[in-house]
Amino acid sequence: MKKIFLSLLLISLPLFLPLSLSAQSRTRLALDGQWQFALDPLGSLSINSPFSDLVSLPGTTDTNCKGVAIKDTTETTHLSRLFSYKGKAWYSRNIYIDKSWKNHTIILHLERTKTTTIFVDGKLCGGSNDVSTPQTFDLSKVLTPGKHTITILVDNGSGVPEQVYASSHAYTEDTQTNWNGIIGQLYLEAIHPTHFTDLQVRTDIEHPTVAQVTFRCTPNLKRKDKIIFSVIDTDGDKEKIIAQKSFPIASLLHEQDKDATIHFDLSKTSKRWSEFHPNLFRLKAEIVGKDIYETTFGLTKMETRNHHFYVNDTLTFLRGKHDACVWPQTGHVAMKTDDWKEYLTQLSTYGINHIRFHSWCPPEAAFQAADELGFYLQPELPFWGDFKAEDSTLMTFLLKEGKNIIRTYGHHPSFQMMALGNELWGSIEAMKQFVDTFRKMAPEKLYTFGSNFYLGYQGIKPGMDYFTTCRIGGEGWGNYNTHTRGSFAFADVYDGGMLNHFYPNSTRNFDLACDAANVPVISHETGQFQTYPDFETEIPEYKGVLYPYNMMTFQRRLQKAGLADMAKVFHDASGKWAVQLYKADIEMDLRTKNMAGFQLLDIQDYPGQGSAYVGILDANMQTKGITTQDEWKQWCYNTVILAELPKFCFSDETILADIKIANYSGASLKGKNILWGLSRKNGNTTNLSDTTIVQGQLTVNSDAQGLISVGTICIPQAKNLQSGRYSLTLTTASSDNNEEVYRNNYSIWVYPSIDKAEAEKGKVLITSTLNDAVANKLKRGAVVLWMPDSTTFANDSALYKNTVGGLFLTDYWNWRMFKTISENNKKPVSPGTLGLYIANPLHPIFADFPTDSYTSWQWFDATKNSRPLMLDNLDKKYRPIVQVIDNIERNHRLGLIFEFQVGKGKLMVCMTNLRSKLPETKALYRGILRYMNSDAFAPATQISWEELKKGLTDNVDENQLKELNNISQY
Repeated sequence: MKKIFLSLLLISLPLFLPLSLSAQSRTRLALDGQWQFALDPLGSLSINSPFSDLVSLPGTTDTNCKGVAIKDTTETTHLSRLFSYKGKAWYSRNIYIDKSWKNHTIILHLERTKTTTIFVDGKLCGGSNDVSTPQTFDLSKVLTPGKHTITILVDNGSGVPEQVYASSHAYTEDTQTNWNGIIGQLYLEAIHPTHFTDLQVRTDIEHPTVAQVTFRCTPNLKRKDKIIFSVIDTDGDKEKIIAQKSFPIASLLHEQDKDATIHFDLSKTSKRWSEFHPNLFRLKAEIVGKDIYETTFGLTKMETRNHHFYVNDTLTFLRGKHDACVWPQTGHVAMKTDDWKEYLTQLSTYGINHIRFHSWCPPEAAFQAADELGFYLQPELPFWGDFKAEDSTLMTFLLKEGKNIIRTYGHHPSFQMMALGNELWGSIEAMKQFVDTFRKMAPEKLYTFGSNFYLGYQGIKPGMDYFTTCRIGGEGWGNYNTHTRGSFAFADVYDGGMLNHFYPNSTRNFDLACDAANVPVISHETGQFQTYPDFETEIPEYKGVLYPYNMMTFQRRLQKAGLADMAKVFHDASGKWAVQLYKADIEMDLRTKNMAGFQLLDIQDYPGQGSAYVGILDANMQTKGITTQDEWKQWCYNTVILAELPKFCFSDETILADIKIANYSGASLKGKNILWGLSRKNGNTTNLSDTTIVQGQLTVNSDAQGLISVGTICIPQAKNLQSGRYSLTLTTASSDNNEEVYRNNYSIWVYPSIDKAEAEKGKVLITSTLNDAVANKLKRGAVVLWMPDSTTFANDSALYKNTVGGLFLTDYWNWRMFKTISENNKKPVSPGTLGLYIANPLHPIFADFPTDSYTSWQWFDATKNSRPLMLDNLDKKYRPIVQVIDNIERNHRLGLIFEFQVGKGKLMVCMTNLRSKLPETKALYRGILRYMNSDAFAPATQISWEELKKGLTDNVDENQLKELNNISQY
């Protein structure tokens, strides 16, 4: 055994190429490669133990296939680690220090890791629990020229406050996992003994054209030393020094323990940093002949004025996404700038300009990429939960992390905002003290307490520069006047929020809430609309350390339910409906005059917390095929044309639409023409041709930024529009090929005027009760429409238990999690469905009710007043005409409209009350009755009355779901 161990040591000895240390540079020795390794789950090993395994660093135990191999493949709450490990792990390797490093400061740099303890040649040399920033260790005294052994003990099971393990995306298994290892840059650096120990450069808060440089040097400066600072403009491959200053050493010698500050007036250069012009400068700091330190910065100023953000005096709207550190292939955050550029570039193609990092801080590579591409970033402290002032361990850790974040990444112009964590509650006084501390360090940044602090109920507090929230202050149950987003869980808001509760329109906004604020308001975690997964496409994407056993479990449940063939159509139908809902929620923000931005949850799927498939992209950032970048940017971009329609469904009436533009482009649109046209969709699907009925144009008369009114479109009744579906298209007229064109469109439905749909009943027997008397008529050849109502369900508990409620939206986030929360808080449980699937949109019942294969706004009344019926006990091949898509946890076969041949009779079942005054519901009702009176009504499925009654009322198998809680809501 001893011989094997010695050979391992020899193999791992790095090849050290003698690197001369330039008098004006810092020299690094990369420590990438093989390291000796040992897992220590019991904490029984020591520095003297043999570490007989090998791993590659940078990397993790997961990427090296170390730890406990997966056994349980039934996990559904998050992706599964193929090799999991929590505890201590030892990493050791031999190094060689060249004689040129003698008498230099030698720093060990670990860019990102967990709690560490450092040993050199068996001697303890320090430790750290920095998780948001690199860990650095001064090993100058022990790394003399020659051979040495560096050993690093990494512990991902202890060393930070216990709350952090389950409540920060720096650790949580829901996204990047609680990995063990060292990732990013891993090296030793030799620095001249006289060098810069700290250097900060950023825009002066009072003078945004002034770069303020704050620095500190080692205490061994000599009077003969010379310090030169140079500001370099980088323009492609060209570099130009635009400002230079020397610092008087004598003044620094008198105050060697304090920071020194100099200012560069750069007002002569017109280059500023913003999303539109991400111009960067480089600062070169030099102690001549001894040390050079370089960093980048930008001239920028983000500030708040009443309700809005301004960047360099330009009104700015934040189109953000929530980022939970979802990198499924590696199980840890990407550490390379190119990876972050690819990620951010993709986000920009969907109109995103802002990222909120939920309870974690990204690495240097993210800030670098955001600097270059023009993104506004909001890192957060690694925490979510009770900000408990009396917990000194937690408070000390979080304060230290915040200070580290500002010191390490504060020079980046993309780092404009900072929050104390996610959905905090606890000591408001302590939160303000934290913000006050951070503001003294970096007064140019904007701060808030926690994103969605106290779930918004506490409102805005002194010390907040802006408020990221779902509501402004408290509210009465059933009221919506404080809301800043359109959808909620049923546990949190009556009926799931505005979009599910109110009759559809494109006029509603959040003025009542935002007008009452005195700081900018950002809509927190907007959306959260579920889509059904695309198992066949997404499961094969996972080729790394995480595997989608959760998706495979959901897929098996669908197969067991006899619906395996429906996965793809469920995905498409729920996804296309979710896209419309995101459009509606985002446009509500844009229509709110005093809204400052939104943070979507999300453009990307969230693979944890029960598995929340809420993105328009999957967890691997691949398209789901439910929208395109061009379509999405119609409503998520710096300029969006908006049509305010009081409703989407009309009859014999004038159509009025107020046209507005949300202009956050930084440019005037005055004089620009808005072309509009109303076209009729020929047929019932979007794939068929359009015929333009009427068109016109409006001219923008305002040069203002923000939400501006353009004019009103009036389509009078005199146009005699035929019944059908129409598209109102809005586009800016382009004067040349290089001019950007903005466009948007809205679906409108026109229905025939119907006094009473039941006038079409003809031979149809319409009943709310399907009893033996009706059954006997069916057996003898009757044509029956069965529409159960509330009385039916009150008198038939066997039937009622096999139904679910009517939900218009796709279910919020994850049904299982919010079912638990609702039950724990004694609130209604969401019906949990994901919209409709219509197999044949050209079916005769839709003759006067145009529809696609998925839900849209004309289905509101029919779905809200429904109780979809579980058809699980029927033949598994049976499919309803209109099927309600169930969530991934239950997978019931739910029927809204379906038909049978019963004996000699024919039965149509409609699980919604169609006796409505609304024109769209009347049209659907009439279509059903006309169909039932026609020869086309010939149900293909024959079933006896006894089989039908038993199938609809017998107990249905239910998946046994365990509770799934959430930190913020018990």
